[in-house]
Amino acid sequence: MSQPDYAALPLGDFLGALASAAPTPGGGTGAAVAGATGAALVEMLARLTIGRPKYQAHEALMQAVAEQAAAERRALLDLAGRDAAAYAAVGAALKAPRETPAEQAARTEALQAALKGACEVPLEVMAHCLEVIGLARQAVARGNPNAASDGAAGCELARAGLKVAAWNVKINLGSLTDARYAASARARMDEMLIMGQRAAAEVDSQVEERLAPAPGAPPA
Repeated sequence: MSQPDYAALPLGDFLGALASAAPTPGGGTGAAVAGATGAALVEMLARLTIGRPKYQAHEALMQAVAEQAAAERRALLDLAGRDAAAYAAVGAALKAPRETPAEQAARTEALQAALKGACEVPLEVMAHCLEVIGLARQAVARGNPNAASDGAAGCELARAGLKVAAWNVKINLGSLTDARYAASARARMDEMLIMGQRAAAEVDSQVEERLAPAPGAPPA
């Protein structure tokens, strides 16, 4: 099944596709795009730090953050298309013939396999969003404070992608018959949600600290 390349669409066309009554793209694709947008903003903060003499001590770190954020951005955009393809596979399985016992068995097998695929892709989205939040934490702590709000925005978008992807895992888990796989997937999901929330809370605190006026500074 072909994978759509949403990165090649103009933004307005992508949002129009997202708003349509078509089953794809949907929330999982939106989660991946939110994460990719977050990665872009974290990369922006890093690049607004690189080359500034004032932050020379953190040059190597910011260069690494920029490169890793760019890689996460590309990975999440790829996952946006993979999510749509995974859900399309679920739709195809649902439409499979089921007139005979053999057809019913084949349809059930195909549907269960497709549902696992539709869980695995948003779990990957969650993992990449978690990486973006970690990069935001590094960038905000050591990067140009004049762009700290961009790092905060990147973190928040990645946190949104993480949570939205989790909803897509949950909705597919409810239709799975493989209890062992479902329990494993749920545990992975829950762990990433907890880790993401903790890391994002650290970023929030860092940004508040970096944006706080210096003691004795006149009010804005």
